[in-house]
Amino acid sequence: MKKFLTETKDRIVKKLQSFSFRTGIIVFLLCIPFYILSFAQMALPISAEAKGVLWVVLFGLAKLFQYSGLSILGVEGIKRLKNFFKKKSAA
Repeated sequence: MKKFLTETKDRIVKKLQSFSFRTGIIVFLLCIPFYILSFAQMALPISAEAKGVLWVVLFGLAKLFQYSGLSILGVEGIKRLKNFFKKKSAA
């Protein structure tokens, strides 16, 4: 079972890394609205159970987009982003 899970994880990561840098940025940025929604829904006039379920689903989606985006970008993509923001702040 452990071997199956490891192979499955490796296949998923390999597939994610085949996407472009731009796709990685878009997927990574999609986590922001889900983080906002996961906490903003607490202001809705609904039951505590519904709020709990919504929070788990929305926060889970935020984490999914965050880690998927990071997997797509990879180490080189993260370095590229850091360099971009360093140039922006220096200008």
